[in-house]
Amino acid sequence: MTQKINIFWFRRDLRWEDNVGLFHALENSLPVLPIFIFDTQILEKLEDKKDRRVHFIHTALEALQEKIAGKGKTLLVLKGDPIQVWKDLIKKYSIHSVFTNHDYEPYALDRDETIKNILVKNNISFNTYKDQVIFEKEEVVKEDGRPYTIYTPYANKWRAHWMNHTPKLHPSEKKLDQLWSQKVVPIPSLKDIGFEITDVQIPPIAPQESTIKKYTDQRNFPAIKGGTTHLSVHLRFGTISIRKLALSSQALNSTFFNELIWRDFYHMILWHFPQVGKGKSFKPKYDFIKWRNNEKEFKAWCEGRTGYPIVDAGMRELNATGFMHNRVRMIVASFLTKHLLIDWRWGEAYFAQKLLDYDLAANNGGWQWASGSGCDAAPYFRVFNPRLQTEKFDKDLKYIRQWIPELDSFEYPTPIVVHEVARERVLAAYSEALKEG
Repeated sequence: MTQKINIFWFRRDLRWEDNVGLFHALENSLPVLPIFIFDTQILEKLEDKKDRRVHFIHTALEALQEKIAGKGKTLLVLKGDPIQVWKDLIKKYSIHSVFTNHDYEPYALDRDETIKNILVKNNISFNTYKDQVIFEKEEVVKEDGRPYTIYTPYANKWRAHWMNHTPKLHPSEKKLDQLWSQKVVPIPSLKDIGFEITDVQIPPIAPQESTIKKYTDQRNFPAIKGGTTHLSVHLRFGTISIRKLALSSQALNSTFFNELIWRDFYHMILWHFPQVGKGKSFKPKYDFIKWRNNEKEFKAWCEGRTGYPIVDAGMRELNATGFMHNRVRMIVASFLTKHLLIDWRWGEAYFAQKLLDYDLAANNGGWQWASGSGCDAAPYFRVFNPRLQTEKFDKDLKYIRQWIPELDSFEYPTPIVVHEVARERVLAAYSEALKEG
């Protein structure tokens, strides 16, 4: 008789520790087969086969496998269209239940609904759990049940909810003996998946306590090494537990803790207003803006050749490493949308292509904030002055010189736009669009 098993499906939760869906799978009496699917629906859209994110995921999967291989257990890593992969798994194994964690992005929701229907038709239950955020969906809403669209009242309600519903940890790592015992199946190489080894730099998974303690004072200065935690990529792929991080950091630094609330806020917005994840402005009036969308200027922005050093340093850092300091992200996004009057969607798409920590909810939220079109956004008449931003946050030009060695030479381009002229132009364009809308 074929062994009945349960399957745990890894997605944005690449860790054995405090993994909610995995914990519930292991609590069940049946042995658990953990799987990961390299989704060709996503991979085939990645033009650069030296994608740092794919390399990061592959490295994380190798670490997962290494942890259990000595116990006579295996992680099964597959590649294909998830719908077809699940049809094949149903034929190959006698599956009782499937366990996984929620994903909130439009593509993932549609995929999961399709797969759930296939499983249910085969008498297999599909169980999903909250794991990648602290509070989700309708957990933090107004008294009348409607979602918040302004951060501050949301954050106040969030903190009150935290006090009354502080999350507990799920010690899934202590139950790994419940994984199905079988011969180790080697993980496909990056080449097998159709990708190449990259220069990805993986930040330490355990943040320095001193970094979090000094976060308020250091976080806005991109030249400070270790001024921020660089944990965003680990939160994006779930190689660190959001609950463990929140519980360990709440007493260390309120500013850092607020950033975790912002993360929940943007995921909540994506859930309640899925149109923002499909290219729509949160504030519909902003879709009336007449963008200039000059392709030559966009290319200069992408390549870090605008003649504005703080902007160019940020873009060069992004292109070279897949990372960009958060203060600089705001400056370059404001510059693209306000100085060059280029559609925020162009910038969002470029970040989606390049960022190691790319997350739809946060990326969309940040870009719409910068352009003025989002919920709780910067007002449209707020136009960052790159020179003043430099004086405030990189006055000694340490960060800028790190990425622009030719700064003082004739090789460095002259500014492609005059700040004062750009400011007048964008205010006129926005004012006209908002009147029409």
